[in-house]
Amino acid sequence: GPSPVLTPGTRLGPYDIQNVVGTGGMGEVYRARDTRLDRTVAIKLLSARPDGAPQLREHFEREARAISQLNHPHICTLYDVGPNYLVMEYVEGETLAGPMEWADALPYIRQLIDGIEAAHEKNIMHRDLKPENLLVQEFADSD
Repeated sequence: GPSPVLTPGTRLGPYDIQNVVGTGGMGEVYRARDTRLDRTVAIKLLSARPDGAPQLREHFEREARAISQLNHPHICTLYDVGPNYLVMEYVEGETLAGPMEWADALPYIRQLIDGIEAAHEKNIMHRDLKPENLLVQEFADSD
């Protein structure tokens, strides 16, 4: 695909870009460090494509407003918003893309339904739910 817009070491406001972690229909997602709070964040950068830019920006702003209304353990938190980027909670983990046994999938399905329900209660529809958009956070065993 196309090369990322931001390269490691680039500064976006108070955020130090570390690396690109994904690309999507609207742009790229980067892992970055918030220099003010010394924490890792995910930055979703709106692509600067000339085609359909007004609709894209409108969709982007709608997404930011929607995410800002949600506060749920199974939905990533929005921290900040810029003219063409969203700063969100960075989730360390793997996506749910790939084959999985039904029994292994059930706990994730329950969490997914909890998150969807919380969004729907605020009349927010995700519209792009797919395994690549679902991250599984690894927790250390507590024994």
